[in-house]
Order: sequence, then structure tokens, then C-alpha cells
Amino acid sequence: MKLIKSISILTLSLLLMHPLSAQLKTGTTYNTAVGVRGLGTSGLTIKHFTGANKALEGIVGFYPNAFSATLLVERYAPAFSEPGLNWYYGIGGHIATQSDVIRNDGLYRRETSEVGLGIDGIFGIEYKIQEVPIAMSLDFKPFFEVATDGDAFIALDPGLGIKVTF
Repeated sequence: MKLIKSISILTLSLLLMHPLSAQLKTGTTYNTAVGVRGLGTSGLTIKHFTGANKALEGIVGFYPNAFSATLLVERYAPAFSEPGLNWYYGIGGHIATQSDVIRNDGLYRRETSEVGLGIDGIFGIEYKIQEVPIAMSLDFKPFFEVATDGDAFIALDPGLGIKVTF
């Protein structure tokens, strides 16, 4: 929890600072990035640009007793005419698994398991620092999911990410 709080404070501080134009490059200045995403779907993320303003992003999410894999197609556009600062938006889908575990006479056993399929959107802002190979992002990844047990879920799924770029 302290790590998420520290990353949140660092990201907001950097986004609120007015960067000097001479220090930053314009647009996306990297091809691939690997990092972590926290807050909502928390886990590992990899992003790869397939064009000047198009990227594919994969997110592997981990939860207690659950796992998800998401693939998104994203588009990028400059934000506030600030070099290194970009809006992004896109669409994709995910698959998730969950096992409910119960305690019975001191033993843990799997009670039920579900698989869910979902449709995801994404809208956010990303800041790429020129001096270091780091990109930070803040986004919302709303999704709709239907599980094999018949349940359906809708969530806003906010995310805070930090990635190493190359």
C-alpha cells in the first residue's frame, strides 16, 4: 500500500510540474515499455507501438484467488501542447479466472471456480520523461465482464502505471 501511495504522489507531482520545452521530446519517444499498473487491475504491463500513434498493451492482473489477461489497442494524441505528455484511448478485451476458497475444519479447499470474458475501454494520460527511460500514466479502464456462473460485472478500474521504456 505504501508503494502505491508513493507512486501516486510521484506521478501527480510530475504531471503537475510545468516541464521546460527544451528538456522534453515531442510525442512518444519509445517503442516498447514494461512496467507495473496499480490501483484497480494491478499487475504487470507491456506496451509496444505499432505506428506513430498506435500501440498494443497487455496487462496481466493479479488478485487474491484470481488472475486476468487483458489486451488493448490504443491511440495516442498530444496533450496540452506539452512535449512528452499524451492522451491515449482505446478498446480491447480480457479473460479472467477466479477461485473461491473456503476454510473447513482448519483446511482450505477450492469451493468454486469461474472464468470471465470481458470488453474493456481505456482513456488516460501518459508522461514520458526524456532524461530517464521512464513513462508514467494515469487512466480509467472501464470494463464489462460476464462470468461462467452467470454473474456480470461493470467496473471503472482506475490505474496508475510506471514503465521502463526502450
